[in-house]
Amino acid sequence: MNYKEIAERLLESEASKIPVGPLTEQYPDLSIEDAYHIQLAGIDMKLSQGRRIIGKKIGLTSRGMQKLLGVNEPDYGHLLDDMLILEGDTLKRSDLIAPKVEGELAFVLKETLKGPGITIADVYRATYGIFPSFEIVDSRVRDWKIKLADTISDNASSARLVLGSKMASIKDLDLKLIGMMFEKNGEMVSSGVGAEVWGNPAAAVAWLANKLSVFDIALEKGEIILAGAFTAAEKAEAGDIFTVSFQGLGSVSIKFV
Repeated sequence: MNYKEIAERLLESEASKIPVGPLTEQYPDLSIEDAYHIQLAGIDMKLSQGRRIIGKKIGLTSRGMQKLLGVNEPDYGHLLDDMLILEGDTLKRSDLIAPKVEGELAFVLKETLKGPGITIADVYRATYGIFPSFEIVDSRVRDWKIKLADTISDNASSARLVLGSKMASIKDLDLKLIGMMFEKNGEMVSSGVGAEVWGNPAAAVAWLANKLSVFDIALEKGEIILAGAFTAAEKAEAGDIFTVSFQGLGSVSIKFV
């Protein structure tokens, strides 16, 4: 299996906005390990083009999504500098294929975390602060017909992230009980609490640090770590305005044009 060739196809799809068929149909033997190698090959190509890693994201943290895809652990992807959208900016719907929006907590690290053996206590110690955030996911696989290996190969369906303007100390928040309200065009569409993210969003960050150690990758000082969605993702079309509010953290909004 040529990891670089498959990664190039996904990058071409991202650039052209023309999705590809499910990789797991084209490559029935595609394993989770293969998928991560494809993802890393794609990231290496983007870095060679001048992009910069600014963080990592965790996906599939909810038990419901794991059950849907038949897995028992989350997955991860890389966040690059061209994915970051500043609060108050708009996002062109035509820049993406089939975007969906998720409300998440964003951890900013003041210390590097590298597994194995990272605990929740280590995450608390290493976190500079937490922001309210959106992750905009997008699949280069046609019609979101994905299995776990498809989304991992596709950089965990990463596309954009939006950070709020208010940062809070992790010591001031009960991450398991922090509440979130998610609004679309002025109407609340969902709500959730931190415990829905792998039991505790900090536990998801610890999981990621330990998982990445297999590839000799660390969560680096200064990186942004998206810990996983509180609720189901919402489809986005031109004209949609999304707002997510977290108890004790304030809110963040994004408009698609």
